[in-house]
Amino acid sequence: MLLTLENVSFGYDDKRILEEVNFTVSEGERIGLIGPNGEGKTTLLRLMAGTLDPDGGKILKKSGLKIGYLEQNGGLESERTVFAEMQAVFADVQRAMDAQREIAAQMAAEREGSDAFRALAARYEQLDKLIAARDGYNADVRIRTVLGGMGFASMYEQKISAMSGGEKTRLKLCRLLLEQPDILFLDEPTNHLDVPTLFWLESYLKSYRGAIFTVSHDRYFLDATVGKIFELENRRVRAFRGNYSKYKQLKAEQYEHDLREYEKQQEEIAALEDYVARNIVRATTARSAQSRVKKLESMERLEKPVPPPTPPVFAFETEEKSEERTLAVEGLELSAGEKKLLSNASFEVRRGDKIAVVGENGAGKSTLIRALVGRRSPAVRWGRYTRIGYYDQENADLDPDETVLGALWHRHTAMSQTQARALLARAKLGAEDMEKKVRSLSGGERAKLALVLLEAQRANVLVLDEPTNHLDLQARESLEAALRAFAGTLLFVSHDRYFIAALADKIVELEGGALTVYPFGYAAYTDAKQAAAVQAEAQAKAEKAEERAARRESSYRSKAERAEEAKRKQLLKQTEADIAAAEEQIEALNAEIARPEVAADYRRMNEACAALDALHARLDALYEQYEKLI
Repeated sequence: MLLTLENVSFGYDDKRILEEVNFTVSEGERIGLIGPNGEGKTTLLRLMAGTLDPDGGKILKKSGLKIGYLEQNGGLESERTVFAEMQAVFADVQRAMDAQREIAAQMAAEREGSDAFRALAARYEQLDKLIAARDGYNADVRIRTVLGGMGFASMYEQKISAMSGGEKTRLKLCRLLLEQPDILFLDEPTNHLDVPTLFWLESYLKSYRGAIFTVSHDRYFLDATVGKIFELENRRVRAFRGNYSKYKQLKAEQYEHDLREYEKQQEEIAALEDYVARNIVRATTARSAQSRVKKLESMERLEKPVPPPTPPVFAFETEEKSEERTLAVEGLELSAGEKKLLSNASFEVRRGDKIAVVGENGAGKSTLIRALVGRRSPAVRWGRYTRIGYYDQENADLDPDETVLGALWHRHTAMSQTQARALLARAKLGAEDMEKKVRSLSGGERAKLALVLLEAQRANVLVLDEPTNHLDLQARESLEAALRAFAGTLLFVSHDRYFIAALADKIVELEGGALTVYPFGYAAYTDAKQAAAVQAEAQAKAEKAEERAARRESSYRSKAERAEEAKRKQLLKQTEADIAAAEEQIEALNAEIARPEVAADYRRMNEACAALDALHARLDALYEQYEKLI
């Protein structure tokens, strides 16, 4: 057991967020926490992480529990460079290595076998165990692996203080992965991640040794990384075995089962009450009626199961069709400052297409979308009768001082107030939200308002930039259903792989300054990318083989060259053998030094350390020679 919640309750002012929450997180568990926006998922994480205290109940933690907490917008603040900050994770390892060198020097000044010598040797061994336990000798390899996987391979020397908020959040996650706490609390860890990084993170977390407790709206991520779902709904937490897809099945089955049991009991109660009412006053049947009264009194009444909350409803309708060739892009050039994003890009969109724009962060997806919607480039030609509805991921066109009702009604004055309220209510913006200022809305509420405004436009072309940001799982699935039913043309950017797979019939990829169109859906696209990666690897191997063959062929040009090549090969072979021998000797010496009797023997320790230093120097020289030879 790492952590247990017993009857935990919490609230803000007079609003209860959590009531009688009970569960346990065990070592190595992978748990996904889901629930509608505003239910208190982040609050629950903060309680477990210790940044909030419960109003009631207890949170019991294993002694010495090491916790890592990634807040949703909690970036890493530091004046160090990226690599230096990650190295700071292993500061204790570096101190241990420094201390070992000092102890070795002190041991040289002590008499072998003395109490002081034995105490220093014991301390040296303790430090060696600490370094080994932290895998300290591989620290740099681990740092490069995590930074590379999270998209920082070319940013080692950049100062963190100059980075964007999203980059700082990713770096915070990098640091947590390197720290390897007993339990990781992750609040929307897939925000700010592009698709390749998401796949890497999922793979890395599968082999993570500690427990993981994550809040996420990314269904692919939940399916790939968790083995249990906790659902927070109506202030209570319910547990379901399995990943998100299994949860959906179990949730529906459990509701149906609970409803059947409730209805069955209600029928039984009705029958008993009817019998009692008809027979209680009759002398001949009063006794049997009384037995039924007692049965009713002792019966444990089942509560009627609460149906799943109704999701928001969206509907995108059009008034007229666009031209068959809805959009033609020919020779488009795009830049961001001095960085070239796209060069001579061309593609077309036909009426009814549903196209996803994908690519790594910084590839220019949002820039492309804005260039298309802006209609300023002669390389972009929209067909006749196109009516574009644009969803901006920042919702920049919403007036923060406008009310929710006014934001819709003042733009569509032909709409009655009743119609406006009904449209907003379908999106779960109720009567209590109508007079709220836009600036006071949560991210999810703001996104729903922007989608309602998009509905009201009745556009025949929808251009959407990250429309699922801030939406909970129910809202995302409702939006998917509405867009699948949309009769017009759809062009969208999204990092939500479920969303892309559910909608896209074509993929436009931005990579390395080029635009590529894949005329099929997301599953076939990922298959094509994997096949291309395998082919690229095979081609690289073939090119290396050709290069080696060319070198062999060129070696026969003259007798002197052939002799020189033979000499080089012989020296290369000998160097490889010498390297292998040196590495074996180093490994044997390390094992020797780790033995308690050697650590206690000053002369043997000094001889072994001197030999180890000499071997490391020889190995460095051999590697330098090897690099020159190849």
